[in-house]
Amino acid sequence: MNFRRAVIWIGRLLLGGTFVYAGYAKLVYPNHNLWPYFMLKFSILTNLSTFAFQVESFKVVGAEGASLVAHTLPFVEIVLGVLLLVGWKFRVWASLVTVMLAGFLTLVTRAYLLHMEINCGCFGTPEPLTGMTVLRDSALVALAVAMTIFAFQEARSPHPWTTPQNS
Repeated sequence: MNFRRAVIWIGRLLLGGTFVYAGYAKLVYPNHNLWPYFMLKFSILTNLSTFAFQVESFKVVGAEGASLVAHTLPFVEIVLGVLLLVGWKFRVWASLVTVMLAGFLTLVTRAYLLHMEINCGCFGTPEPLTGMTVLRDSALVALAVAMTIFAFQEARSPHPWTTPQNS
């Protein structure tokens, strides 16, 4: 175990877990806007519709685009999180997660700099967009970039278990 492998493992666990949790939260967490209606409280479609409004509030895509993003992003996040945790074709999924996180950071930073008073929608519950949101996303991007770079570097060097031992 060296520093690069430690960063890769921490990145896999932290980013994979974060992606699974974020996707799950968008699908399952109760819709706080309809709290008196018990039957709608746990409706996945209602939660996705609320998430679509949060996506649309960033003013980057229209209503149809926001609906498409809201109905696909949670499932993509769960799948990518599981793939990071499993480690199959790791460099591909790590690269994709890095690009996605950079995109999220760009959107959040843009909204923050434009003083848009909106909810982030990152983890399913209404969360105001603040400087801490930008810092959290920046830290996740930094970890994803380091993890991806180290994964490509580790792929170039032979694995210690496969190198022949001199007797």
